[in-house]
Amino acid sequence: MKIEFQSKFIQHLSRKQGERGFTLVELLVVIIIIGILAAVSLPSFLNQSAKAKQSEAKQNIGAINRIQSALRVANTSFASTFDAIALGSLAGSSSTATTDNYSYALTGTIDTATIVAQSNDTSLKSYTGGNIRYANTQSQSVATSAVCETLSPGTSTVATPTFSITAGVLTTSCGAGMTQLGT
Repeated sequence: MKIEFQSKFIQHLSRKQGERGFTLVELLVVIIIIGILAAVSLPSFLNQSAKAKQSEAKQNIGAINRIQSALRVANTSFASTFDAIALGSLAGSSSTATTDNYSYALTGTIDTATIVAQSNDTSLKSYTGGNIRYANTQSQSVATSAVCETLSPGTSTVATPTFSITAGVLTTSCGAGMTQLGT
């Protein structure tokens, strides 16, 4: 009888263990771990919205630089209005255009063109671009471009890239508080 009693008691204890549930300490540990993971990942998730909005300006500046280079090959000067560039998202007979996130300003002369994408939102970086046509060391006509990005977000006025040519060698620099992106 004693063995039968022991086996029934062990079965009863094992069934009772299965119905027990979580302790308060176990539940608190899980909640703390989830909180830490959320605190670590939340800033990167919030930053994705700004990156997506900034890609608008990068794409427009890059497209305008490429269009300006092509237009300069076919014409005697760079384009000075958005209608001349014929970029779908930016249009107008003037040299300025606005989207939800950026205000754009375009200039074009015989040898240079600039485009500024000024942020309308303090959480976004601003961008500038420029094109230049010059004679290289072999006296060949060359057109090149540059894109600059502000180091920190904000709506302050930004400078356009500057180009200097010494003996047919081009040097490009961005304004203070800016860095040059890939050409």
